[in-house]
Amino acid sequence: MSRLHHKGGEPSQRMLRVAELIRHAMAQLLSRGEINDPELAGLVVTVPMVKMSPDLKLATIYVMPLGGKAQEQIVAILDRHKKFLRAEVAHRVNLKYAPEIRFKVDDSFANAERIDALLHSPKVARDLAAPADDEEGDK
Repeated sequence: MSRLHHKGGEPSQRMLRVAELIRHAMAQLLSRGEINDPELAGLVVTVPMVKMSPDLKLATIYVMPLGGKAQEQIVAILDRHKKFLRAEVAHRVNLKYAPEIRFKVDDSFANAERIDALLHSPKVARDLAAPADDEEGDK
């Protein structure tokens, strides 16, 4: 493995492949309702992304409940079932060692929404329109 991977640069192909396998395994576990928890029963949770550490011993699983409601509650519920989920993921993904898993709320949707709001703000629209008006005046 190159030094770049150890320093947190671009992930290796193996890291990406293992992350995707773990993402699929977690998505199946959540969609089939294999976690016995009444608080999780009525909630739909997506797994948009998994990031692996370079040594493949830690998987950070990003989750997002449908509608963005009860985000911290979902992470707490999944943390309670971490041992079961780790065993199930290890069973479904054939790795030498089962990675430790941790859960985080996926904030990429919120970031995209914030950027979209900024791009559609009147201030930005004014700034984008100003150069076009100046060019026409020069002709």
